[in-house]
Amino acid sequence: MKKQVIIALALSVSAFSFGQKKELKTAEKAIKNNDFSVANSILDQAESMLADMDDKSKDKYYYLKGKALYANGAGSDEDLDLAIENFDKVENAYKVEIGDVKQNLINTLLTNSNNQYQAAQYLEAVKGFEKLYKLIPSDTTYLYYAASSAITGKDFDSAAKNYETLLELGYTGIEKQYVATNVETGEVEPFPKAQRDLFVKAGSHVKPTEKISESKRGEIVKNLAFIYLNNGESEKALTAVQAARKMDPTDSNLILSEANLHYKNGDKETYKNLIEEAIQLDPNNTDLIFNLGVVASDNGDLVKAKEYYTKVISLDPNNVNAQTNMAALILGEENALIEEMNGLGTSNKDNIRYDELKAQRTGIYNSAIPYLEAVLKVQPKNIEVAKTLLNIYGAIGDTTKEKGIKTLIDSLAN
Repeated sequence: MKKQVIIALALSVSAFSFGQKKELKTAEKAIKNNDFSVANSILDQAESMLADMDDKSKDKYYYLKGKALYANGAGSDEDLDLAIENFDKVENAYKVEIGDVKQNLINTLLTNSNNQYQAAQYLEAVKGFEKLYKLIPSDTTYLYYAASSAITGKDFDSAAKNYETLLELGYTGIEKQYVATNVETGEVEPFPKAQRDLFVKAGSHVKPTEKISESKRGEIVKNLAFIYLNNGESEKALTAVQAARKMDPTDSNLILSEANLHYKNGDKETYKNLIEEAIQLDPNNTDLIFNLGVVASDNGDLVKAKEYYTKVISLDPNNVNAQTNMAALILGEENALIEEMNGLGTSNKDNIRYDELKAQRTGIYNSAIPYLEAVLKVQPKNIEVAKTLLNIYGAIGDTTKEKGIKTLIDSLAN
């Protein structure tokens, strides 16, 4: 009796194994005929047999399931995610075949994601870049692209998730870049080394060289802090920036990010100290110096504010913000003069004082004119600055410039 039972069980196992192989073979045939829905249906039924399959059959099942879901690139976003998961479960076999499928998928995703980003379809691009990261987890650049696409498309939840992962992984974005100058445009462009060398050889590019890209960590933390602030999580934002600064204390972008958070919290003194710290690392950074000018102005230290704006203008004569703020500070000095002039009487002494104040006001106007004219030179369509100059020219009696600026304003209005 025992012998008969053993034989019966053996026959049962053999029949079950034959059934597994038949199901997989049928699914494989359907895939070759591009009948992916049929293959998926067969493999769904065979899934219940997985626990009893040997390792070789399991590898084949996951490989076929991945191919059926991939559907030669026609699978849905969800199907592609599942295809990648199934391919990753294959342990020993089909490495070359899976490698070929993944490479095709990578090429397709990369092309589609780049095209979607260029077409401002940012949320669609996020999905593609995230899939690329799943396919090549060693290349964290794709996760950075996904986060950048998400924040541009205002999907702050996805952006925060990916930025947080990047920070946990220690991503900096620093890489060696192979660059050359485009002969036609004069712009310096980065390429893979082989492509750059090919373009240089063809003569379309010159001056091949290498450079190390800047760290993206400051940008990541800045964007992450923005997201936290947008969600009303100011403490979380500050914690993120300060944690990043501990890892890279000399990154001026991170210092500026922390400074801005303190400014938004009303702590202008800490803001000022941090900006000064950043300037020590980057003494010619006009944005940082300009920010100190704004703080000094807010605190009523107009002399110091002018010093900062003057420094910015000396480094960048076309800095419109510094030129505008300097003109505004100078013109603000006339308020006290006008108030005193309006309070004077008609006595001879008052008339003398009135003329003195009027001369001082003219001096203020003449001091402000060069800064306003500098703004208009850079921004010839800035009608507000043009109107201010019109009033000043009229006040000081410069009829020639008054006529010219009026002509400009009339042309801008039409």
